[in-house]
Amino acid sequence: MPSAATEPWSATIALKGAGGEPVDLRRTVDCHGLTTLPPMTPDPDQLGFAIVLRMPRGRPLAVRVREAAKTRVRVTAPANSKARQQAALDGVRHVLRLDEDLSAFYELVLADGDLSWASTGAGRMMRSQTVFEDVVKTICTTNCAWSGTVRMVNGLVGGLGEAAVGGGHAFPTPEAMAAATDAFYSDDVRAGYRGPYLRALADDVASGELDLEALAAAPREELPDEELEERLLALAGVGPYAAAHIMMLMGRHSRLILDSWTRPTYAKLRGRKQTDQQILRRFKRYGDHAGLAFWLTLTRSWVAD
Repeated sequence: MPSAATEPWSATIALKGAGGEPVDLRRTVDCHGLTTLPPMTPDPDQLGFAIVLRMPRGRPLAVRVREAAKTRVRVTAPANSKARQQAALDGVRHVLRLDEDLSAFYELVLADGDLSWASTGAGRMMRSQTVFEDVVKTICTTNCAWSGTVRMVNGLVGGLGEAAVGGGHAFPTPEAMAAATDAFYSDDVRAGYRGPYLRALADDVASGELDLEALAAAPREELPDEELEERLLALAGVGPYAAAHIMMLMGRHSRLILDSWTRPTYAKLRGRKQTDQQILRRFKRYGDHAGLAFWLTLTRSWVAD
């Protein structure tokens, strides 16, 4: 019989947004490409995922999340203390963005025949455990094929990530990435021109010069979207596309992600090419949620209705 130290612990949490609105687990798990990158692995049926979470103390923890009922998920992990169990639950709630209130957005989409389907729980953009991880991964998507992004992120996690209890590796800390050599970024990760950008970002975060978590936590009243965008654009390797992508992962949805995939995808949906100004006008009605409405329009087909 397994000992108490090795037997997996499990608990369930409610799938409900901060405003009491529904959460569609399948559309949350498959909401954007970064959910397929380590240390996260989505289940093929989109009804769960595996993730390695850092703990307040001790080694990282391999955690499994799986639908337990339509409105609950089960969290399972080899966690042998109350503190690590609570940290696992808090970490899952965080990555699922259960602290975000999308109820006002759902009221808007109900009046839009093209997007009313989203009101049943779509639009919750899964985030990483840290903003640093989301920024690094976003930089790794710039100016390359998706296979290049996968190669770079796997290289970072496999080469610098701490081994987890239960298997796998955590995303590397800023300190680990700042200490890595040029050769690691050029030869192991094959990050190309991004290597110096990634290490500079890691050094700034590790030294405390840059607090990405504070940027994400700041309310819009204190840090307007325009100022947040400016601060992100000041980071090496972050252009307009990357800034809009990072803002989306921070829960700031006013910016539309306009790039070499979104433009032709939208044109195909509309049956003709659209200028950026035409796209912006179409989603202007959504205000602070314009980018989210645009993204959902593009990705509806990712999950079968």
